[in-house]
Amino acid sequence: MENKKDYFVHESSYVDDNVQIGEGTKIWHFSHIMSDCIIGKNCNIGQNVVVSPKVVIGNNVKIQNNVSVYTGVSVEDDVFLGPSCVFTNVINPRSFISRKNEYKPTIIKKGASIGANSTIVCGNNIGKYALVGAGSVVTHDVPNYALVIGNPARIVGYICECGIKLDQNMCCPVCNKKYQIIEGSVAEDER
Repeated sequence: MENKKDYFVHESSYVDDNVQIGEGTKIWHFSHIMSDCIIGKNCNIGQNVVVSPKVVIGNNVKIQNNVSVYTGVSVEDDVFLGPSCVFTNVINPRSFISRKNEYKPTIIKKGASIGANSTIVCGNNIGKYALVGAGSVVTHDVPNYALVIGNPARIVGYICECGIKLDQNMCCPVCNKKYQIIEGSVAEDER
């Protein structure tokens, strides 16, 4: 019986055993998907990407070239990981000391975007629909809908689900969606 795959893996890439890959996902040149990973539907995994053991990636995730998603990182649906962005999983690494039992989890929540060459220090979560500007270094949790830039990354505004910066009235100038800050967190205005 023929084993027909409903996803694409370029011939130069490696997919280890015990990996689940969703329908419509594409894995491009020179990538390595390691054992016990789960990758959702309709994902696009760019060139030279490593997905370490036990990583979970949601549906419709786009991982650009030269990204390593290390054990301890979870990526929810609709996330964009820009070219060469970096994740860590240990705070104080040493090549001569094994710290695999000290991995700090990091969650990239639904719809978030991480800019090119950004670094996400482990143990810091990125909120829903947040945007991390290119080259930023995230050393603290990023709230939902926050726009952060710099080293260390700091909030410089808020962003709509459609990816446009909100105006001073917490309204999107393109799609007109309105947001409000409730107890320090941004949410869509239901009024």
